[in-house]
Amino acid sequence: MLEGWRLFLGLLLLSVGQFAHATIELIDDRGERVTLARPPQRIVSLLPSLTETVCALGQCQRLVGRDRYSNHPASVRALPQVGGGLDPSVEAIVALQPDLVLLATSSRAAQRLQSLGLTVAAFEPRSHAGVKRVLEQVGELLGVPPGNGAQRVWREIEAEMQAAAQSLPAAAHGARVYFEVNSGPYAASETSFIGETLARLGARNIVSGELGPFPKLNPEFVVRADPDLIMVGDSNAAAMVRRPGWAGLRAIRAQRVCAYTPQQSDVLVRAGPRMAEGARLMAACLSGQGVPP
Repeated sequence: MLEGWRLFLGLLLLSVGQFAHATIELIDDRGERVTLARPPQRIVSLLPSLTETVCALGQCQRLVGRDRYSNHPASVRALPQVGGGLDPSVEAIVALQPDLVLLATSSRAAQRLQSLGLTVAAFEPRSHAGVKRVLEQVGELLGVPPGNGAQRVWREIEAEMQAAAQSLPAAAHGARVYFEVNSGPYAASETSFIGETLARLGARNIVSGELGPFPKLNPEFVVRADPDLIMVGDSNAAAMVRRPGWAGLRAIRAQRVCAYTPQQSDVLVRAGPRMAEGARLMAACLSGQGVPP
């Protein structure tokens, strides 16, 4: 009997040990297989939404480097900067000796980093479903149990977005919105993650998803659509009225323009764990409260 229990416990401990050191494998957004012998302890992140994802999963302490635009949470600002996410300093990244580099699919550094023996994973969420999936995949790479990591974070995002939607008065529903991403003008369409958030808040996006997630528009398009409400970064808001015909837009005449600070714009345009915070900013605008301080 005693020998039987010893054998059982020995097998149990062996299986636990094998699981703890099981190889981690997944397919990233490039369609490339990413393989790790163990959860990474030294991570360089080259995309702000991925930096925020690592921290939302409770693993900020594993970050050893960041791109210049990763600025949240505040603790990551003390990390070494390795340049821009699309074309970072490969030498600076190698010097940090990371066991994982997280970057966007559009980054030009992936192949060079891999040729130098570094493990690279590329993720670039473009929708609510994409944010959920990337949370799960980054959590898997980091070895974070889903119940304490990705699932918990996504439940919080969903609950906060629902609360933002429920906070809106009935009069706000159906507002026709133009969301300008930058001064191209590039807009967020119905199929962007920003457009998905607007739809959850009961707003109507004047930019059809048929144009792509973030299309560059002819300014005349917005004049013809004549939106009820405009959401834009404050650095671009003043210049809008100088575009032909824009001074006559009903949103501008009624002063229904929500001009967001750079910090607020960061929240709104990053497809990551702060999407619910972005929904609250949009809800405040839709309800007529303007831009929160």
